[in-house]
Amino acid sequence: FTGYISFGHAAYFGLGAYGVAFLAKAAGLPMVVSLLLGPMLGLLGAAVFGFFAVQLSGVYFAMLTLAFAQIVWSIAFQWVAVTGGDNGILSVWPDKWAAGPASFYWLSLAIAALAVTVLRVIVFSPFGFALRATRDSPLRSEAIGINGKRVQWTAFVISGTVAGIGGALFAYLKGSVFPDSLGISLSVDALVMVLLGGVETVSGAVIGAIVFKAANIWLVSQTDLSKLVLGGFIVLMVVAFPKGIVGTLGTIRNRWRSPEKRSALLTSRVEVAE
Repeated sequence: FTGYISFGHAAYFGLGAYGVAFLAKAAGLPMVVSLLLGPMLGLLGAAVFGFFAVQLSGVYFAMLTLAFAQIVWSIAFQWVAVTGGDNGILSVWPDKWAAGPASFYWLSLAIAALAVTVLRVIVFSPFGFALRATRDSPLRSEAIGINGKRVQWTAFVISGTVAGIGGALFAYLKGSVFPDSLGISLSVDALVMVLLGGVETVSGAVIGAIVFKAANIWLVSQTDLSKLVLGGFIVLMVVAFPKGIVGTLGTIRNRWRSPEKRSALLTSRVEVAE
């Protein structure tokens, strides 16, 4: 919603995973406490790196996020005494009450649903409309008193924190953390998920993630050329549906709405923004 594209958001995903691993292994904290505090490492990384990244825009912003992600990956890979390097941090398992597959699934689903709900509330709050304003017309938004860099930095911190929450759950899912959790390939996967589902929508990222992972898992079981086929499928989807799955469905739905309903929806959004 800021109009910025991050090429390094896996950094905050990985920081959340390492945050949980440090708390669970070194401090011996229970799972609930680790899940609450672990993502704060992702928040801290997003706050520091985001402060510098939002000073730029366009391709310069994207490349700076990529550079910061490489820095974090290098630290995790080379600081063997703390992170374990390529050997990672092992035996990061959930507590007994969440150790079963079904229990951990419902816990992850509940946390993910809560995170998506919070993001949706933020997106349709006055803050969310301020983000749209700075994206669509920086000069006009500045003229009416919106501090564009501040709201963009806040959005960057929020998104980094949510990525950290995902990383924290991923650490308990796998039972270990490796530098691969900070890799560029993971950031690219996240971008592909958003493009498939639809940019500028909260639900688009969720739908895109489901489609991407389901297609990946199914193709691996069907052919040895799964990566090639998946890449071709993604290219086809992006070309055929440039707005993504959710964006395309939204366009179709808007065409079927009556002019009165469109006007009422626009009025309600303007009132929220005000």
